[in-house]
Amino acid sequence: MKKLLIGATFLTAIVGLNLTAGALERQAQNTLVEAPRFEVDPMWPKPMPNGWLLAETIGVGIDARDHVWIVHRSDKLSADEAGAAQNPPTASCCRPAPPVLEFDTDGTLLRSWGGPGQGYDWPISNHGIFVDHKGIVWIGGNGGSNGGKGDGQILKFTQDGKFVAQYGSAQQTQQAASNDTTHFGRVAKIFVDPRANEAYVADGYLNKRVAVIDADTGAFKRYWGAYGNKPDDTNMGAYDPDAPLIQQFRSPVHCADLSVDNLVYVCDRPNNRIQVFTREGKFVKEQQIAKRTGGDGSIWDVAFSKDPQQKYLFVADGKNERIYVLVRETLEVLTNFGDGGRQPGQFFAVHSIVTDSKGNIYTTETYEGRRLQKFVYKGIGKVPRTQGVVWPGK
Repeated sequence: MKKLLIGATFLTAIVGLNLTAGALERQAQNTLVEAPRFEVDPMWPKPMPNGWLLAETIGVGIDARDHVWIVHRSDKLSADEAGAAQNPPTASCCRPAPPVLEFDTDGTLLRSWGGPGQGYDWPISNHGIFVDHKGIVWIGGNGGSNGGKGDGQILKFTQDGKFVAQYGSAQQTQQAASNDTTHFGRVAKIFVDPRANEAYVADGYLNKRVAVIDADTGAFKRYWGAYGNKPDDTNMGAYDPDAPLIQQFRSPVHCADLSVDNLVYVCDRPNNRIQVFTREGKFVKEQQIAKRTGGDGSIWDVAFSKDPQQKYLFVADGKNERIYVLVRETLEVLTNFGDGGRQPGQFFAVHSIVTDSKGNIYTTETYEGRRLQKFVYKGIGKVPRTQGVVWPGK
């Protein structure tokens, strides 16, 4: 009887500890913090014409008029989805939208273009879009081998889709070459600095580096790997959350964006870390987020808040399906919003993120997510650390 009483007391204590731990975790998630607040706009963008559909929506950018530009992989729709585009048509709907689309602030589609043409190599798998200070549209590509070639190039176009320049070339081999200054290795994203007229290239899916080029000529100026090291293309094996962080990037290096105070924020996606550098590639600091995330990793893209100091950093996590809000100076995570799903405000593989001049956030989703969403900035206020879906009036 005494043993039974002791056992029951011990079991009660364990249950009590587990309940306490769960209560503390819920309390931490519900603790209010001061941070930027957002609401999803479920009516944005407006429906597209011509029965057009988006496929894997793989990049988003903002121009000087706050117009939203996206690029998607129009060839990724199935025959069932694009019945009207089959030969012969199998249905009256639907068709792939052109790869590059421009929306105005109301969500109306303004322009569309893109695809193979004369004088350039359209990517096997386009990836990332940026509109620079001169109004030029930049596009990368992360496609692998196709008849012995892969995406080793960056493309530039006018906003009407007229070809401007190609830097790099479709590679003849598919071997990483992170110390090569003649072509790229499956570029994930480009960011152009208007002050120095330099393009920061997240290079990327084959190479493992940040490369900086002259924005007018494409000439290589400098490049670096993790911690500012010389890039090393040795296969480091699978990510292990319990092992020390490796001294090189893993593929893909998914973003390299420059802040107003000349710091470069790099998405080392499979290592679940943001690394921060000077413009010259000197390592400054790093932060892991959701470090036990496997597979695609947690750090997919970043964007800055639109206050003059860019106080906040927004991080898209397409594996855990949320947006993190960080204090940029310390890289402390204040809060997150979003959840997995297909309704407005939810995500499936949230891939790219950008902010407009009013502080609104735009996101795109790849894989089967296949859409563009807008999150309206509602000012600074008290929010839970874990917000879930930021539905209007919630």
